[in-house]
Amino acid sequence: MHARAQEHLAHRWSNARLLICLTLLAMGGCSVNKPAPQAPAQAPAVVVAPAPPPAPVATPPEPQPALLSQAVTPRDYRRDAAGHLYARNSGRIFTGKLPPLLYAVGVLQVDIDRMGHVTDIRWMRAPSHAPEVMADIERSVRAAAPYPAPVRMGRVTYTDTWLWHKSGRFQLDTLTEGQL
Repeated sequence: MHARAQEHLAHRWSNARLLICLTLLAMGGCSVNKPAPQAPAQAPAVVVAPAPPPAPVATPPEPQPALLSQAVTPRDYRRDAAGHLYARNSGRIFTGKLPPLLYAVGVLQVDIDRMGHVTDIRWMRAPSHAPEVMADIERSVRAAAPYPAPVRMGRVTYTDTWLWHKSGRFQLDTLTEGQL
């Protein structure tokens, strides 16, 4: 009997090993390291890139004045403005010393903005006996714009005296050659 018992035991042992192997295989199916099941093949996903942010609206650069004045006071600026008026009216400047009696003398205040444009004109002493001279001076002042931009002051109000000869030629007190 002893042989039969051994055979029975060997058979049981063989069944036990089989059971252990099957259990291990079943547990291996629950392993954490097992790769995830693959999804059925699909068409590749289309990746849509986000729209770029809108470009900033370009503002045109502010125009820069062509002529600049480095004057720090209205009195200093007056010389720049007088030179500018002379350059714009070169054919109308009385050359040499003015005669003792002038047809008209007027004192004018001119407001100039930061770009050199005339913003206002005011008579401090108008040659009211010669309205045509007043109109001509005002027209000449406005036509000479833009003036040198007063970059160190931002804007300026300057005053100059117009010395008018009966010929229609003039000098500014700032650049006068004097009188006889």
